[in-house]
Amino acid sequence: MSFSARVKEELARHADTARHCQIAETAAVLSMCGKVKISASDQFSIEIQTENGVVARKYFTLLGKTFNIKTDVSIQQGRKLSRGRTYVVAVHEHQDALKVLQATKLVDAHGEVGEELSLTRNLVVQNPCCRRAFIRGAFLASGSISDPEKFYHLEIVCASTGKAEQIQGLLASFGIEAKIVLRKRYYVVYLKEGDQIVEVLRLMDAPQALMEFENIRILKEMRGNVNRQVNCETANINKTVSAAVKQTEDIEYIRDTIGLEALPDNLQEIARVRLMRPDATLKELGEALNPAVGKSGVNHRLRKLGAVAEELRQQAARDS
Repeated sequence: MSFSARVKEELARHADTARHCQIAETAAVLSMCGKVKISASDQFSIEIQTENGVVARKYFTLLGKTFNIKTDVSIQQGRKLSRGRTYVVAVHEHQDALKVLQATKLVDAHGEVGEELSLTRNLVVQNPCCRRAFIRGAFLASGSISDPEKFYHLEIVCASTGKAEQIQGLLASFGIEAKIVLRKRYYVVYLKEGDQIVEVLRLMDAPQALMEFENIRILKEMRGNVNRQVNCETANINKTVSAAVKQTEDIEYIRDTIGLEALPDNLQEIARVRLMRPDATLKELGEALNPAVGKSGVNHRLRKLGAVAEELRQQAARDS
């Protein structure tokens, strides 16, 4: 089972005790994957279609607990081999459907079907707890989350820009800055920051998924820190080795052109020590001198040797 499926399993088991939160979650599921049908005699019926059995089960449970109404559940097999089952949860009785639509504010006092996407005017999402329930329902109906072992990505797919902006606004009310991208004909609200995804899992009341996500994130950060430290140490070693090779080449050039005896005593000493100990660090070179010299003193002398070698090379170039 994928991480996203495990998250939805956990969310499906979550049960709000407050009726207004149950209504908010029902409204989200209806909004994301529901249909409202009106017969020729102005009779309402509603249904949701989903390929996820978890969502169907949760919606069936919500309708039963919140409205105490009868629902019909059916399974449709896709015609193409690539398509799986589609679960249909329907309310065919007019009065029952009207009861749900009125509670979720998907029909007004005049019987007109419509959804109020404004966060300030939509009574369904006025309370913070109801906003959390709505986000949970929206994610259950059309959301997904990637395996945190691979990368961080959470998204909710919406059919319209207005719906996407509503979800974005609900998340923003909790300090979560989601972005919207158009993918084919759908509007996708998405997050890519680990901290924000953790906060969404907390909002939706998925503590087990949150703990799993955090544990994976900690291990990834630890591995990343170790890799960065190893890379840094490797880079420092390479830098030290390259410097030592260059110093040895400069000293050998001076030796082969004017001889080390032409150098001042302090430069002669460090030159001979470096030739004898090509792999030694600056600290080790300084300790080998008599009297001992610190790292900065050793580095200063080696720089002088480098300058002497460069001057000799330039002189040789001019003479040639």
